[in-house]
This record gives sequence, C-alpha cells and structure tokens, in this order.
Amino acid sequence: MEMKKNILVVEDDNSIAELLIDYLEASNFKVDLVTDGVSALDRIKNTKYNLIVLDIMLPGLNGFDILKEVRDIKFIPIIVLSARKEEIDKIKGLNLGADDYITKPFNFGELVARVNAHISKYERLKKKFLKKEDKILTIRGLEIQKESRRVFVNGKEISMAQKEFDLLYFLAKNPNRVYSKEDLFEIIWGLDSLGDNVTVTVHIGRIREKIELKPSNPQYIETVWGAGYRFKI
Repeated sequence: MEMKKNILVVEDDNSIAELLIDYLEASNFKVDLVTDGVSALDRIKNTKYNLIVLDIMLPGLNGFDILKEVRDIKFIPIIVLSARKEEIDKIKGLNLGADDYITKPFNFGELVARVNAHISKYERLKKKFLKKEDKILTIRGLEIQKESRRVFVNGKEISMAQKEFDLLYFLAKNPNRVYSKEDLFEIIWGLDSLGDNVTVTVHIGRIREKIELKPSNPQYIETVWGAGYRFKI
C-alpha cells in the first residue's frame, strides 16, 4: 500500500483551515496544521513534508519570511495562500520561491488539484536529479562519469583500463565500506574469471598511480590492513 503524502497547512483562519484539512484528507493526504509562523518554521525544519500550503498573513513570522528561510534548507513545493491580490505581492511570493500563489477566496477542489500537480512535478524533478547524480560521481576533485566511462582529476582527463574503471566506480559508489580482495575480485571479475586476489592489488596500485597526488599516502582508496580496501569520503 502506498504511504499517504504528508501536507503541512499553515493557516490561522480556522474556517479556511478546517475546510482545507477536510478536502485534503478526503483526497488521501495526511495533514498537519499550524497557525503561526514561528511554529510553522520549527515544524518544517524538523518534519518531512511532501508539500506546504502557506498563508502569508500570520502571527509571528509572515509567509514571506518563512519562504526565505525554507528555500535555503528544503527542496519542497510550496503553495502560497493570500488575501493580498496586488500583483507586487504575487511577484514577491514567486520570486522568494513559491511554486504557486493563490488569492482568497479560492476553490478548494482546484487547490487540491494543484497540490497533486505540484507534488507530481517535484517527484519527477527529484528522480531526474537523482538519476543524473547517480551517473556522475564527484569527490574532492575526482569526477567519474559512468555512461561515458571517463575519469577526471582536477579537470584533467585520466585514461583508465576497463577493469580499472569498473573497480574505481564500484568503490566510489559504495564509499566508507571495507571490501576484501576476495569480494572485489568476485564482484568485478566474476566467479569464472581466471586470476587471483593479487589481480585486485595490482589494479588498485594502478588506479592510485593515476588519481592520487601521493600514491603512497592515498586520499581516495585506503588500505585497511588485514581487511581490504575502502573508498574514503
């Protein structure tokens, strides 16, 4: 069963808040309500939400102040509600990072449709971003491009043999975990490959010569004596 999406409603008008909660819960959302700006910011910092519905006129901090802070710390859709219909207020809200600006009074059914649309949009963007990040690893001047199988150190491209690249990418993709020579040989070369664990040692040595400033004192691939190798982040 799919988990319910979690929505934070920040609204100090009880009649609007109650209707918002009814409509959102009827659409299978889990809803939290706060009625002042300070509590809203604290809740946002400490709780994971899929979307925020944010009123502008609030006691404590106003919605614009909250927008400024949230956009520095969270990747999350925010729909602003406001009784202020002036174009300058709408421009200000959108410039501060609001994804939508809805003036009161509004249609509750339309707002729920916008909530669904913005959550779907963010989830697509997040997947696209994560997919892109997964294909390019960047660690302290070292860049490993999975699809093109290219490696750069401080902007300079480094030539890598096939198994050298496979070994480097695997370790960098699984940092701070120790792998024995036996594990690495099985993972990179396969059970049916000819060779032994010395093959791993030789390839690690070649990789270090290519990417490390001082191969004898490596900053990327560490030797954990008696255990194996670890990519350090």
